[in-house]
Amino acid sequence: MQVTELNIFPLKSARGITVPSARIEAMGLAGDRRMMIVDPTGQFITQRELPALATLAVVPTEIGVRLTLDYGREALVHPPQPDSRMDVAVWKSIVSAAVADDATNATLSAWFGTAMKLVFFDTDARRLASKEWAGDGSPVSFADGYQVLVTTTGSLRALNEDMSKHGEGTVGMERFRPNIVVDCDEAWAEDGWTALEIGGIRYDLVKPCARCIMTSQDQTTGSREGANPIPAMGRIRMSADRRVPGPLFGWNAVPRGEGAIAVGDQVTIVEKRAENWAIKRR
Repeated sequence: MQVTELNIFPLKSARGITVPSARIEAMGLAGDRRMMIVDPTGQFITQRELPALATLAVVPTEIGVRLTLDYGREALVHPPQPDSRMDVAVWKSIVSAAVADDATNATLSAWFGTAMKLVFFDTDARRLASKEWAGDGSPVSFADGYQVLVTTTGSLRALNEDMSKHGEGTVGMERFRPNIVVDCDEAWAEDGWTALEIGGIRYDLVKPCARCIMTSQDQTTGSREGANPIPAMGRIRMSADRRVPGPLFGWNAVPRGEGAIAVGDQVTIVEKRAENWAIKRR
């Protein structure tokens, strides 16, 4: 097996960037989900509430971050002042984040037609992944809960086969917003993996990823009118373990070291589960 795709998502819920290689840090791929949109109270905003975030491209530059919206709208955001901060909420986590300048926040609010702020997970921000699943002192940024999301090509193929059989079309891997895609022929093999090694770094697969309505959205336009994988996941990927209910696709992983990763790197299974994660059978 090998790494067939790498993605970073600089701004949570905005467009991703496919990269040939990346630096692996304690919080995952360098630059991944280090920015986020929040409402005036600090509550995080995602494509779940605002599908149009899929039209926002975010590209880091030498002097800041370039935001580009479809139809030619563009803004350059300079790094925030570290003393301009607010508490923001990511699910149950409260994080002290740096806040972008007023002009940037006004621009974003005008683009999307609702009051919002851009915040940064800077060097003063702190957040830990769930101790229950990731262990003690496992730092994470603005990701939903964990540092890295791993998916496989074989599982996407199996999902699309079920969708096609039911006349529902097919979807691409971008619907699932993974960081690391592993080229693996066997569908759902990842349900039995405890840990992988890539480039000398161990990745513990700590928790399967329960999927939401975002998988039904085109990741370029935000539209929910196209092919929808949720019915197929309901047929063949419903968790039978009440600790993680709902349809599952991909696994949350925690890197246990730092270094580099690149497309083409070999992927080695270093530990397997005694039993695969339980899936409901029809």
